[in-house]
Amino acid sequence: QVQLVESGGGSVQAGGSLSLSCAASGRTFSLYGMGWFRQAPGKEREFVATISWNGKTTSYADSVKGRFTISRDNAKNTVYLQMGSLKPEDTASYYCAVSKTPYSMPVVDVYYTYWGQGTQVTVSP
Repeated sequence: QVQLVESGGGSVQAGGSLSLSCAASGRTFSLYGMGWFRQAPGKEREFVATISWNGKTTSYADSVKGRFTISRDNAKNTVYLQMGSLKPEDTASYYCAVSKTPYSMPVVDVYYTYWGQGTQVTVSP
C-alpha cells in the first residue's frame, strides 16, 4: 500500500521558516517527479513546487519563488520543502504528491496520482 506522510508543519510568525518533509512508502518513486501543493480555507488547491526525478530540475509558483526550496532524497524516498520568509498568505494545508508519469514534473494537480494527508502551516502577522 502506497503512503505519503507529510510532517513539519506548524505555526510561525511572519518572516520565519519551516521545513516540511514527505516520506513515501509502499514503493519507490525515484523515477517520478514529486510536487507540493497547498490549499487554504475556501480556496482551491494550488501548485507550490515540483522537482524532477533526479532532483536536478525544479519549478516554483511565482508566489513562492525565491523563498521556498524543494529537494528530494531518493535513497530515503523523501521530498522536502524548505520555506523561508513566510507570509500570512502562505497559511494553508500543504500536500505532497507523486506524478502519474515517470520523468515528468507537472504543475497541475490532475497529473499527480498519490497524495499525502496534508500538514498545516499557519503564519501569523
